[in-house]
Amino acid sequence: VWREHYLAVEGEDEVRGGYALKPHEWTVRGESHLVTDWQGPITEAVVNRRYNTLGIRLLREMLKQYPLLYSWGHGGLEQPMLEMLRSLGWLLHGTPFCLRVLKPVRFLRRNRYLRTTAARKLALDALAWSGAGSLGLRALHAGLGIGKQRSAPAEVEIVPRFEAWADALFERCKGAYVAIGARDADTMNALVPEGERWPPGIRLRVRRDGETIGWAIVLDTSMEDDRRFGTCRVGSVVDCLAHPDDAEAVVGAAFRHLRERGVDLVISNQSHPAWLAGFAAHGFHLVPERRVFAASPALRELLSPVEESLAGLHLTNMDGHGPMRL
Repeated sequence: VWREHYLAVEGEDEVRGGYALKPHEWTVRGESHLVTDWQGPITEAVVNRRYNTLGIRLLREMLKQYPLLYSWGHGGLEQPMLEMLRSLGWLLHGTPFCLRVLKPVRFLRRNRYLRTTAARKLALDALAWSGAGSLGLRALHAGLGIGKQRSAPAEVEIVPRFEAWADALFERCKGAYVAIGARDADTMNALVPEGERWPPGIRLRVRRDGETIGWAIVLDTSMEDDRRFGTCRVGSVVDCLAHPDDAEAVVGAAFRHLRERGVDLVISNQSHPAWLAGFAAHGFHLVPERRVFAASPALRELLSPVEESLAGLHLTNMDGHGPMRL
């Protein structure tokens, strides 16, 4: 896995736009394919109408380079970019956002996503100081987990890097997914490098009875004036791997680790039904269609039959642009 960066240059030195590509080996129905995440494009069209068509020209250039192209993000199906992609024959598939609030007062007082007007701020402050907000959010998350099966807690170990155990795990479980990006040790060590490099992921190896059943990469981030989370301390599960049968156990291990660290809330973006069920079992609220998987016509054809593939597609933040703003 690697990244390529491109600029749209006018004349000799006037940059008018750019984009990045992240090719990544995927296994689709047991066969290997090079599938590429596109990031951008960014153009001067936002300030100069002369460049209104530059974005589509850059998109066509990306498709020439890597026909099996996708993006995962966009913030919802209503975005103008997605309307354009739909008209070009792209597959659009909405996926949920997983959220669990652990410290309701801090969340109600500090998040910015809900505090958009003076009236909302006043209402949220009242909920926070009266205790009604805490009772309501705790009851919500408790209720969401009722009736869902949870396994006994698994053992968690923080590890400095991925080793041969990660290779063995990926080989053992990749066939359980219809489509999955490579998650062997070399790939993961490239995506989450050691040292002070981005992203500063915490690698969790998850075992049961001494056997590795999965892993998760989590972040613990104290936000500063974030447009969504304000000054909350946000825990996030940005990548994970296990056999679908063990997904719930790995979710539980990652969630408990972040809770013990003292975060205000835990979030994650996921696509596979087993992982979504795992988050739901631990009381997470699944907000529908908050992130969109957009696949080029060639990738759509590769994934055909589409419904079967989407039900077996494993995507996390690390498959897209990475844990941006986390």
